[in-house]
Amino acid sequence: MDARPQALLLDVQGVLVDNGVALAGAVETVREARRRGLAIRLVTNTATRHHEQLLQELRSLGFAVEPEELFTAPLAAQRWLQRHQLRPLALVHPAIAPLFQGLGGEEGAGQSGGRPNCVLLGDARDQLSYANLNRALELLLDGAPLIGIGRNRRFREGGHWLLDAGAFLQALEYGASCEATVLGKPSAAFFAEVVQSLGLPAARCLMVGDDVEADVQGAVAAGLQGALVQTGKYRPGDELRLPQQAAVLPDVGAVSALLG
Repeated sequence: MDARPQALLLDVQGVLVDNGVALAGAVETVREARRRGLAIRLVTNTATRHHEQLLQELRSLGFAVEPEELFTAPLAAQRWLQRHQLRPLALVHPAIAPLFQGLGGEEGAGQSGGRPNCVLLGDARDQLSYANLNRALELLLDGAPLIGIGRNRRFREGGHWLLDAGAFLQALEYGASCEATVLGKPSAAFFAEVVQSLGLPAARCLMVGDDVEADVQGAVAAGLQGALVQTGKYRPGDELRLPQQAAVLPDVGAVSALLG
């Protein structure tokens, strides 16, 4: 591990929480990091719950979290679309659809609001239908950019493995011969946004996650420190794919050993 971290970035699902229950040591780890004076960011690609709902859920589980400490990929996507004045065909979960309804494009199967000039794809579940994916394909072939809310391959929910949005994002990239702009982990741009919000050097920020690609490889490639926990979506052998400088921890309760 590099220099002592001054900021702790924690993935939510699989690291702090699993199926609506706080994992052992999670609340205490956040409390201990705060006691030591570390800046905290809860960093998530979760795209099936509005950030305010997610904030309330975390607080109900005992996490003392301020609004600015919750950094979600959907919010990053909203800000990016606003800056670039884009009107999305938003293939997103209904819970986060309100974030994009005022941008002048269409949601899901489409409501009138002006022809979309980009495609936004997240974990839309049943809205990722063949018909909607083909609508997106036509826009992309006409030159519209593709924006992804994360590139995760899969996730666990209710004890089952489910395809995440990254699988559908790659299908559209392949079908349209294009490359998506990704506004969640493991995008370097996303980690740069998080680091900028902290006002610290990337090398003094420690990212802890259960996804070896999106959380740890992505963070280390962006100049952060990284640690993989063996909970959540972790699978035996994931540690073999870690960058050399990254740490492996049995769970988030062991993070304090890395804080100096």
